[in-house]
Amino acid sequence: MRAVDILTPCPCGNPAGYAHCCGPLHEGRAAPDAEALMRSRYSAYVLKREDYLLATWHPSTRPAHLKLAAQQPAPSWLGLSVKRHEDGAVKAVVEFVARLRYGGGRAQRLHEVSRFLREDGRWYYVDGEILA
Repeated sequence: MRAVDILTPCPCGNPAGYAHCCGPLHEGRAAPDAEALMRSRYSAYVLKREDYLLATWHPSTRPAHLKLAAQQPAPSWLGLSVKRHEDGAVKAVVEFVARLRYGGGRAQRLHEVSRFLREDGRWYYVDGEILA
């Protein structure tokens, strides 16, 4: 990990910082639970790490690409709040609210209940239900 990452705040909001939170997961370490994976995926959206998002998406539901770099206007991610985390040995659910803004528009909320599967010692995002 680059030295500058040690002082970088983590996009997911963890006060420990990127180097001690999502950074190691982005570099290949397995997430210890589904909540950690969800937080690292939020950070990957903030950092436009499409490679990581696709690698942590379950193959049964993974899209071919996300085209994050082409998204116009690009979202500005404003914060993350985890509402609920139910971890099982193989299946898990994480409910979260992510705040974002497109261009100079009003802030919006993305409220999702996400499903995760654990295979071969790694958690994968399967899909999510967007709540109003």
